[in-house]
Amino acid sequence: MVLMCMCAPALLSGTRCGFAIILMALYWCTECMPLAVTALLPVVLFPMMGIMKVCVEYLKDSNMLFIGGLLVAIAVENWNLHKRIALRVLLLVGVRPALLMMGFMIVSAFLSMWISNTATTAMMLPIAQAVLQQLSLGWHIPSNYKSDEHPVPEWNEKYTLLTKGMSLSVCYSASIGGTATLTGTTPNLILKGQVDKIFPKNGGVINFASWFGFACPNMLIMLVFSWLWLQFMFLGFNIKKSFGCGMNKDRDKEAYKVMKEEYKKLGRMTFAEGAVLTIFTLLVILWFTREPGFVDGWATVLFNKGGEFVTDGTVAIFMSMLFFVIPSQLPGSGGYGYDAEGESRTNAPPTLLNWQIVHERMPWNIILLLGGGFALAAGSEESHLSDWLGAQLAPLKSIPPFAISLLLSLLVATFTECSSNTATTTLFLPILASMVNQTSIKIHPLYVMLPCTIAASLAFMLPVATPPNAIAFSFGKLKVIDMVKAGFMLNLIGILCINLGINTWGYSMFQMHTFPDWANITHNKP
Repeated sequence: MVLMCMCAPALLSGTRCGFAIILMALYWCTECMPLAVTALLPVVLFPMMGIMKVCVEYLKDSNMLFIGGLLVAIAVENWNLHKRIALRVLLLVGVRPALLMMGFMIVSAFLSMWISNTATTAMMLPIAQAVLQQLSLGWHIPSNYKSDEHPVPEWNEKYTLLTKGMSLSVCYSASIGGTATLTGTTPNLILKGQVDKIFPKNGGVINFASWFGFACPNMLIMLVFSWLWLQFMFLGFNIKKSFGCGMNKDRDKEAYKVMKEEYKKLGRMTFAEGAVLTIFTLLVILWFTREPGFVDGWATVLFNKGGEFVTDGTVAIFMSMLFFVIPSQLPGSGGYGYDAEGESRTNAPPTLLNWQIVHERMPWNIILLLGGGFALAAGSEESHLSDWLGAQLAPLKSIPPFAISLLLSLLVATFTECSSNTATTTLFLPILASMVNQTSIKIHPLYVMLPCTIAASLAFMLPVATPPNAIAFSFGKLKVIDMVKAGFMLNLIGILCINLGINTWGYSMFQMHTFPDWANITHNKP
């Protein structure tokens, strides 16, 4: 690396930048250094190679949106609000096998829209395990049974299949749910950041409302087909067995009792939980109404008449600051306020969040990963490497646009199985942006960038592909072949659903039939 930097002046600028990208891709794929440390390489390499200074690229509006969204997620987790929501929904759904799987998938997908996929999976799987243990009693599985001493009987095979299916349903639905919101998973924010960086005059085409409008229906379709596939693979389509018609009701009561007892342990909703829920609800409402698209939003009317000053990141940071101001108890409770004699009590309660909790739970490494992606995009543009790479992909002009989108989605989904979804989108998006800007191709940038971003979250086949997969693998009596069989079909389902969405409602939402003026990089350059 040092030798390359010394020889850099004799090489073309694009070649130097290409070397840096290849080196980072190699480091990201092999994880020979922490991902966040690799993301800092442009700070060293780009100046030494005479490309540009990049430190300013590491903190953009997307980083602020990410931090604000995570502060909300940390507050929700800190006060166990996510567990209350999960158990309440599961109590409504019931414990019949098919409905139970559906309930776990719905809850996991919903929670992962707002908190991390990993936290969702880590919370939901122990609940699933407790319920499954009660269900196992209905099949009369002895508590002292050891599978290595006797052949596995039919009733134990059913329990094992149900355990595998339930574990996979939780981790898969967590990954799918994260695609529905802009803050749900890191690749979504990387897309917004890259679009804002590469196409600065895009007019906020990607914001919370527009992303949700496209991605949420897509998530729901994926979730339904995923449930059907997992149902078929692990439970079959026997209505009597899957939906519990005529089955052992005592078993259902015991499993239901487990969930009810877990819910009772939470007690009544506290003031802190109510405050967090209120702030969370207000944040979502403000996100949706900031710039809904079909009418002027509140930000346009009040602040953004002369330009886009108030963004989704502004709203996220403002609302998350309230967690550090609002107390976790009402005045007069828990030694806060005034005593019976009217004397002031000084032991004020802690606020909803404190910095120690944030410091322990905030994944600071992701902020550096986001910055590394912005630095790569800036370096590629400055060195004209992105123009050269886009030109090499010009032969794709002979392929219909829908086929280009489908092929690139397959490529990204395959690549993300052996690389983090953050690294995958960081590497691919600048190249795709340059490709669609070629005179010979000229298709809407989002037509390929959007599907490929969501495809980066479709890592379903290997335990090491994502943390949720690894957690499920450790919990669910799974073999690698189980995950490969289930995940391969889900990858195909996901890619087809994404491309269905981009060619139907997404085509209309983002006006894919035209090549927007803001996408002309050459025209936008000063």
